Amino acid sequence: MAEQDERVLDETEVENAEQSATAESDADTTSDANKTSDANKNTSASENNDEFARTMDRVEAALSEVADKDTMTPQMRKMFARQQESTKRVEESIKGTKSNPRWFVPVLCALLIIGLVWVVVYYLSGKYPIPGINDWNLAIGFGIMLVGFLMTMWWH
Repeated sequence: MAEQDERVLDETEVENAEQSATAESDADTTSDANKTSDANKNTSASENNDEFARTMDRVEAALSEVADKDTMTPQMRKMFARQQESTKRVEESIKGTKSNPRWFVPVLCALLIIGLVWVVVYYLSGKYPIPGINDWNLAIGFGIMLVGFLMTMWWH
């Protein structure tokens, strides 16, 4: 029963939209009779865009909270309820998220890169970055990288 009512309402809305579109196109063609054919093509394209914009405005009005719920079809009420429910879910999930301070990711990346550069410099030179401690340069480089990798566990 409700589906039949929806179909009748949808058919009347389509008929009304077609009638208004043909009335507008008739008015536009009579006023544009003296324009060139290029101008006529541009007006017909804009008429099509206007027609689509009107239907989208109707959809947006039906889905917004200012729409009168008594005039909505049952299908529109369901869509409206789904939209409100999904909006609530998104808002709740955003509230529950944690974020790191702005300095966290740059420090994490810097530690990983500094440790890598430290190890590469030692392998290439054999005595630098700190001369005299020899293989402990590797331990220092890997230690710096380890701190960077440990920071990745707390990254949100």
